[in-house]
Amino acid sequence: MAMRKIKLALMGGTLALSASTGAIADGASAKMLADTCAGCHGTNGLSAGPASPSIAAMDPVVFVDTMLAFQSGDMYSTIMGRIAKGYTEEEFEKMAEYFHQQEYKPATQQYDQAMVDKGAKLHDEYCEKCHVEGGKPVPEEGDYYILAGQWTPYLINSMSDFQNDRRELPKKMRKKLDAMFEAEGEDSINALYAFYAAYADLPDADED
Repeated sequence: MAMRKIKLALMGGTLALSASTGAIADGASAKMLADTCAGCHGTNGLSAGPASPSIAAMDPVVFVDTMLAFQSGDMYSTIMGRIAKGYTEEEFEKMAEYFHQQEYKPATQQYDQAMVDKGAKLHDEYCEKCHVEGGKPVPEEGDYYILAGQWTPYLINSMSDFQNDRRELPKKMRKKLDAMFEAEGEDSINALYAFYAAYADLPDADED
């Protein structure tokens, strides 16, 4: 449950669907429903960036839980709370399964290699326990959240929501962040962003 809370909380921020809430007819197919997300999240859930996350290969349980949290107002959002009200839980489930089956392709971004190297060490020490395999999609694990290869502005915006109390920071995550900031300084978060941005160019990125 604690892991679910951490990953669910992290998925907030700027996640956005582009459809008009009245445009979905009863019995719409999974692809029809998923296509309404393309305006912000890209075709098949591969975001063109920079502030919307890719949702291809997203864990279906996390997807549904996130959408229900937007719908109920339990999770902070800019527009998702309004949009989510136009969908049923069954429609969320259809979209979740569709996106889960799509191939994840990391965003291609610029980064500083020295920061990437530092970020890799920080991730191993402070983040890997919850975000296994460097934050990559791990369908065999289940209940996962994708950090690797997400647009850096999206990750920055999400962290800003936590730090400015727009969203509740889960206790485990707060403890890890506090420990990292105390040991490495608050700028250390930028090394993590660089590490996740470099995913497209890491040696094993194409093997997943």
